[in-house]
Amino acid sequence: MKLILLGAPGAGKGTVAKLLTQMDGSVQISTGDILRGAVAAGTELGKKAEAAMKRGDLVSDDLIMGIMEKRLQEPDCAKGFLLDGFPRTIPQAEALKLLLAKLGIKLDMVVSIEVPRDVILDRLSTRRTCSNGKCQAIYNVKSNPPKKEGICDKCGSPVVQREDETEAAISHRLETYNQKTAPLIGFYEKEGMFVRVNATSSDAVIAAIKNKLGK
Repeated sequence: MKLILLGAPGAGKGTVAKLLTQMDGSVQISTGDILRGAVAAGTELGKKAEAAMKRGDLVSDDLIMGIMEKRLQEPDCAKGFLLDGFPRTIPQAEALKLLLAKLGIKLDMVVSIEVPRDVILDRLSTRRTCSNGKCQAIYNVKSNPPKKEGICDKCGSPVVQREDETEAAISHRLETYNQKTAPLIGFYEKEGMFVRVNATSSDAVIAAIKNKLGK
């Protein structure tokens, strides 16, 4: 399957993408994970992206489109891909449409996961992430804490609250999403491939997607 997953930060796009990859071997492509890995590795891309990410702002389109063109041509995308949190703006969506046409790739569907703001604030402010750039396992201090407080179960590195997951940064990210990303819904509705799912449960989102794809 070839899908775009839209939704505010904390809507559950990453969790849904991971579950969908288990269905048919599609790969999850998260520009956020790619960028955070680049920041942790201290690459040129990482240095350029770090300042914007710390402010909760969007990284420049040129950087993102360069990443996407390279990533979509890697062999593991042949079975399908799930774009998690990309595109984020109308210009990115238009650039992606041109890129997919150039690569001869056709999207199956664009899914928007709709979750109430208070649920998102609670999820993100209690979320913790492994500080190891190669691991980046995600925990939640309420629903899924690490077995040993502050230590990643998978690699033993410290588990931290990301700078963009403090309450002030989350509010800024949600404002940015509403201003720049929410208009994508209208863009993809016109393209005739848009599905809106109102659900806080990942299983409910998966069921809706499978139903629409006829799986």
